[in-house]
Amino acid sequence: MQRVFIRNTSDGRKVEVIGTYVCIDGQPVADALVEVETHPNRKAILSTLPNATHMAGPLAFTVEEASAVRGALAAAVPAITDPAEISKRFRDALNVRDRNAGIE
Repeated sequence: MQRVFIRNTSDGRKVEVIGTYVCIDGQPVADALVEVETHPNRKAILSTLPNATHMAGPLAFTVEEASAVRGALAAAVPAITDPAEISKRFRDALNVRDRNAGIE
């Protein structure tokens, strides 16, 4: 499993992306990033950490840290090689496109 170091917390614990999880000292805390602008507690987050742009569980990230986390999470997802799954994704994308264009 791939480990990507992001930073240390103020109390010295390591924040890493391990596989498809954001972890503190090796313990998973989140599997995705949430933008602060869409977070339910955005006012409290921004009043405490004005530079925060993304959250992953209890962790706040700056733009640079969030970019590194996003890249590590994307790299951990295995590539799709099954022809049936690839075909299904293309069909789904075409259906979404047609639905958005008003074609039933």
